[in-house]
Amino acid sequence: MIQPQSFLNVADNTGARKLMCIRVLNGSRKQKASVGDIILGVVKEALPNMAIQKSEIVRAVIIRTSKAIRRTKHGGMSIRFDENAAVLVNKEGLPRGTRIFGPVARELREKHFLKILSLASEVV
Repeated sequence: MIQPQSFLNVADNTGARKLMCIRVLNGSRKQKASVGDIILGVVKEALPNMAIQKSEIVRAVIIRTSKAIRRTKHGGMSIRFDENAAVLVNKEGLPRGTRIFGPVARELREKHFLKILSLASEVV
């Protein structure tokens, strides 16, 4: 679960490396976000001379969480990852980068982030 003040790795090639969640979107009073939710975050680490700069406010979709996700459609199986990771998106929900690194959870298909799934190298 991702909540405000949580740090995430950025899994795309926009130039941002670390992101801190400052707000969970997609809900009125929702304080925690899981895979497929959109968050508002601030860039804490960025590569020099790239499109995204440090201390920039961005929108991101969570693609991996350390907290286990329960899959009810697959016989109650749960899946979890080693790290919390997100992909930067624009207002329409399309990714800002052209590549996505690492595995991506299949739950993004239900949330209609198909472009992120098509850019990912591995969908689990």
